[in-house]
Amino acid sequence: GLLETTLFWVTTEFGRTPKVNATSGRDHWARCYSLLLAGGGFAPGLVYGASDATAAEPARDPVPLEHLLFTIYHQLGIDANKELVAFGTRPIEIIKGGELVEDLLT
Repeated sequence: GLLETTLFWVTTEFGRTPKVNATSGRDHWARCYSLLLAGGGFAPGLVYGASDATAAEPARDPVPLEHLLFTIYHQLGIDANKELVAFGTRPIEIIKGGELVEDLLT
């Protein structure tokens, strides 16, 4: 169906602090967060990685952002190793140091 050729991706750039702050709230926490990927050749029903007991740090199978983006671009048919040229002469890497996370794929 359509989900095989469509990628649905939901994420934020941060999670929330494991401990409540002085004003009874939680602050931004970039070290540990979750996301959802569906379709586009990603494995259905997969829960990948885990946090520690307080959701403060990755405990198993952390995926660096550059690896996640590389894998998403790969599934979309975008060559993430390619360089773009800005202002006519300045090369810019699409993703620096990314690798394919094959365990996420079907």
